[in-house]
Amino acid sequence: MEESKIRELVSQMTLEEKVSLLSGDDFWHTAAVERLGIPRMMVSDGPAGLRKQDQGGDHLGVNESIEAVCFPSGVLTAASFDTETMKELGETLAEECQAEDLGVILGPAMNIKRSPLCGRNFEYYSEDPTLSSKLGTAYVKGVQSHGVGTSPKHFAANNQEHRRMSSSSIMSERTLREIYLGSFEEMVRESKPWTIMASYNRINGTFSCENHELLTDILRDQWGFDGFVVSDWGAVNKRAEGVAAGLDLEMPSTNGAGGQVILNAVKAGTLSEKAVDTAAANVLRIVMRYVENHRQGVVFDRVKDHEIARKIAAQGMVLLKNDGDVLPLSADQKVAVIGAYAKKVRYQGGGSSHINTKKVVSFLDAAPSSSTVTFAQGFEDGEEESDEKLFAEALEAAEKADVAVIFAGLPDKYESEGYDRTHMHLPPCQDELIEKVAKVAKKTVVVLHNGSPVEMPWINDVDAVLEAYLAGEAAGEAEYDILYGAVNPSGRLAETFPLKLEDNPTCLTYGLEDDAVHYSEGVFVGYRYYDRKKMDVLFPFGYGLSYTTFDYSDLKLDKTSMKDTESVTVSLDVTNTGSRAGKEVVQIYVGQKNPEIARPVRELRAFTKVELVPGETKTVTFQLSRKAFSYWNETIHDFYVATGDYVVEAGKSSRDIVLSAELHVESTVEVPYVFTANSTFGDIMKYPDKMAKVQPVFASLMGGLGGGDANKDTAAGEAISQDMVMAMMKYMPIRAVTQFGGAGTEEVEKILELLNS
Repeated sequence: MEESKIRELVSQMTLEEKVSLLSGDDFWHTAAVERLGIPRMMVSDGPAGLRKQDQGGDHLGVNESIEAVCFPSGVLTAASFDTETMKELGETLAEECQAEDLGVILGPAMNIKRSPLCGRNFEYYSEDPTLSSKLGTAYVKGVQSHGVGTSPKHFAANNQEHRRMSSSSIMSERTLREIYLGSFEEMVRESKPWTIMASYNRINGTFSCENHELLTDILRDQWGFDGFVVSDWGAVNKRAEGVAAGLDLEMPSTNGAGGQVILNAVKAGTLSEKAVDTAAANVLRIVMRYVENHRQGVVFDRVKDHEIARKIAAQGMVLLKNDGDVLPLSADQKVAVIGAYAKKVRYQGGGSSHINTKKVVSFLDAAPSSSTVTFAQGFEDGEEESDEKLFAEALEAAEKADVAVIFAGLPDKYESEGYDRTHMHLPPCQDELIEKVAKVAKKTVVVLHNGSPVEMPWINDVDAVLEAYLAGEAAGEAEYDILYGAVNPSGRLAETFPLKLEDNPTCLTYGLEDDAVHYSEGVFVGYRYYDRKKMDVLFPFGYGLSYTTFDYSDLKLDKTSMKDTESVTVSLDVTNTGSRAGKEVVQIYVGQKNPEIARPVRELRAFTKVELVPGETKTVTFQLSRKAFSYWNETIHDFYVATGDYVVEAGKSSRDIVLSAELHVESTVEVPYVFTANSTFGDIMKYPDKMAKVQPVFASLMGGLGGGDANKDTAAGEAISQDMVMAMMKYMPIRAVTQFGGAGTEEVEKILELLNS
């Protein structure tokens, strides 16, 4: 609908009708204005599948929803490192929404994985904002290309479940912009989501749902968002303040209470009716877009979509270890299948993303009946204590087999929306089972079902590990495809697996603080921290193995120097040097040499997934603009590229850099610096033009810059080199001229006037 028509409809509404659009009509619907022909619109949970509830709505996955297809969780789809996979997922979900008459699907979930303990990490994409934002962009474009809206969430800095409805994420402006808003920015700019969901938490003391800087200054004015902002369910603190800040729709229905607050505020003059008009227009714009794009007669093809779920699951599973090429398995091998999750697979997380699935396929369901495959349960799902009878059966099966494959993982109660994990361990009985099987089996393979990293005390004792994550309803089929070689694994970790929880930079305070959550690690999240610390990790960010091998060569930059207003083209050749067709994820990192501020060693700036047959070579190309070399500068409140030399790296993970090239970038932006009496001589030296202005003044006051009393006798002059003098001078504040040069405050003021002119 044209914008003029939207405004005309709003102008025809009474104040009460406009206000009615700003609250849910019930748990899942927007309100209708029947007098003007404005219908209700239904929304639904579902980054990994539809959780449409016709009756008894809730936001924690408690009540029943329609039977739907459960696709892999965000943790696995992100590990695909594949924008085409994300687009296909979005398109498939959109067709399901069309069939079910849904206007908006609530997702994707894009919060940064600050700690492996976050109970909702299985829904989120990554610890890296570039990866998260690019994958989110592809997903949103996929959904919306089929006439259905999205609601990327939870905006913003919602990185824990502990006290999630009241906690305040306290961080610097730079940390917020580079990492936590960075996960959303490109997605908003490039894909134009229909809606954005504001989070429960506060940011530096202000609730997201009433944060004008977040919802209006940044989201709309800077990023160009033109949809409506909806609250997370029950996230509203002060309704009228929310409208003024840019929160358009409160969900779910408050049975008129929220609307009455808005009406009272308008009548009292504390909220302008213009703000209500704007919010109503924002909601109406999307409702009418839904009306115009809805298609009748679309069929929810659960059989077809199940096969798509199977394909996507295989794209994101990550082969973590494969010593001696124990995988893939062959049909004539005797295989002992061990573990409860081989029979009843854990395939999704708990909470609002929980899907009511009709068809769930485990590994044993997928594997053809064969005398070469035996099964032993090994442990009870959800139990922590060992069952000696089950252990004995598992060990007996393992001893008789050529390969033992253990299906382990985290039980449902370990990770869910609503609460955080307290540790990174598997249940003790599973760790013990793996250790014991590895001692008696000829070869041992572990298949993991978990939504977040786990510690692996047995990693050196097993031959192979497949990270299957939470792979959706076709998990068992995708596992069979990879374990028996029908699919070559190509997933890469979108998060670092630390050796132990205590290695994570948040470990000292995560989950222990009350409402004030201090992001003291700043921008050093995930691999940015581990790589800067040169800390050993279990598996690094971007890591994953294949059944074939790949070589990189001929890395080229189309220039060796540029201004920050330009971009650079990066290209390299990738060759499949193995014997199987496969897909390789090429990762491009950028780091500044000798930065003057604390910066990560390298940061992911681009990636692509390329498919190659044996012996084939393809050239992959990337375009890096100024953003790839920048950091957020809190003086100019913008991304800033410092003049200097940068390293552009092509790697297979953040720890496996194969090729690199250097590039000099010249900044065209001058960052203003206000000199004070406590600014140092070193601060002045960074600005040669400023130094030229004041050097004569310093020379007259101190007998020559770098001279004075420090060199007044020959012995001292011999003992103290000029370099040492300059090193000491570098950190001497300007006010020191009153002590060492005999100057008064008027001379200091003269110096500052010259510097700041």
